[in-house]
Amino acid sequence: MAPRPKMDLELVQINDKVTEMTEMVEEAIVNSIKAIKDKDMLLARRIIDADEHIDDMDDEINEMCYLFLATQQPVASDLRYCISIMKMVTDLERIGDHCEDLAKYAIRMEHEDYYKELIDLPRMADMAASMVKNAIRSFLDRDLKLARKVWKTDEEVDELFRLVYEEQLDIAVKETQNTRLSIMFAFVAAHLERIADYATNICEETVFSLEGEYTME
Repeated sequence: MAPRPKMDLELVQINDKVTEMTEMVEEAIVNSIKAIKDKDMLLARRIIDADEHIDDMDDEINEMCYLFLATQQPVASDLRYCISIMKMVTDLERIGDHCEDLAKYAIRMEHEDYYKELIDLPRMADMAASMVKNAIRSFLDRDLKLARKVWKTDEEVDELFRLVYEEQLDIAVKETQNTRLSIMFAFVAAHLERIADYATNICEETVFSLEGEYTME
């Protein structure tokens, strides 16, 4: 096979940008819940402002992929790789949107008196952030085993979400003075569960990129 140094260099540059975007999104997930837990309004506003940068990186990576596809005449595996990247960065951008929404919840809850210490929500956030990080790592490292492991982890997040959601709705019904806050906590949990779902989408793209089909089992 003929050498392809320019193609490989461009793919490395795309991968580096994806890694940078992933680190930003991972940080936004963890910090959005930290802002809620600590009532840190400065951190919440930083997350909201940073979402624009995440949006810009989505556009930049897509442009890099379009240029690669237009100029390098990639083989089928490279074509699948770039298509998967464009889908993944869209998922990362949407995760950033969820983090922005979570930061807005932090601002809305600034003057609320929390009726219990937040434990499960930060745990969900840590799990979701880890899933996103490892999902991207599985793609960049071409690690199918890791992709399937992350994909299965979503079941744990779903179970924790159900527990949190049911607990908060029960509080909303039985403790009417806490109804507004408990409903907001339930929505926060729903955002985190959706973030984990996006991580599973990325794992599916890893499998598609390497095997040409979306088979996770």
